[in-house]
Amino acid sequence: MVEELVVAGVTLASAAVVYVAAAARVVKQYERGVVFRLGRLRPEVRGPGFTMIVPGFDRLQKVNMQIVTMPVPAQEGITRDNVTVRVDAVVYFKVTSPAEAVVRVQDYRFAVSQMAQTSLRSIIGKSELDDLLSNREKLNQGLELMIDSPAVEWGVTIDRVEIKDVSLPETMKRSMARQAEADRERRARVINADAELQASKKLAEAAHQMSDAPAALQLRLLQTVMAVAAEKNSTLVLPIPVELLRFLEKGAGGAGERPPLEPRLDSDPEGSNSRQE
Repeated sequence: MVEELVVAGVTLASAAVVYVAAAARVVKQYERGVVFRLGRLRPEVRGPGFTMIVPGFDRLQKVNMQIVTMPVPAQEGITRDNVTVRVDAVVYFKVTSPAEAVVRVQDYRFAVSQMAQTSLRSIIGKSELDDLLSNREKLNQGLELMIDSPAVEWGVTIDRVEIKDVSLPETMKRSMARQAEADRERRARVINADAELQASKKLAEAAHQMSDAPAALQLRLLQTVMAVAAEKNSTLVLPIPVELLRFLEKGAGGAGERPPLEPRLDSDPEGSNSRQE
């Protein structure tokens, strides 16, 4: 009798161990568990930690609640201004309702990927090339709204969408490079003309200032000669202007006039001839 009780106890303990091993499940911190009992969804969602199900009747499906980074393959399209471009993007999304993500859509990752590709092609056709290159923030917001509208019904929330790269044909790249070069050349010419105008105004003011003092013009000429002669790699031929001679003449006139020479008689050694100097 005792042996039968011991055998029965061991059998029950073994069955309990097997039952617990079959029913025990562990849900990680970033996961949630959705339970189906005989194919019917249970209303409660299992949280992280240790949980139990009924073996043979229940099936536990785990859903990742982390933010998923999904690259969108490059999509080729024609913009509104008839330019062929190739655009790729990246989508950040997460599951907010595990039960709806499992029940409403067969594979929510694949569904979000297809919706992102379709929306990206649609946004390319509605935009111009300049918007794709310089106004990406607005396009990102529009693309996010287009993907998020159907994804909400699947228990998925789109966190953000970013356009990564816009590839252009080589002919378009060369045209844009020529346009940028022409624009830079135009700005350079405008700046150069503005500098010439300002320099001409300053030179006119300097000319009016030097007209009152002719000596200043000569000093400026000598400074220019000294600046050129400092290089010592060329021969400088400087004609003397008439104004410089007049300036020297006025300076010499202030010093006084030279006395005239007096005549002098030189006698011939032989005493026969004489001359007057």
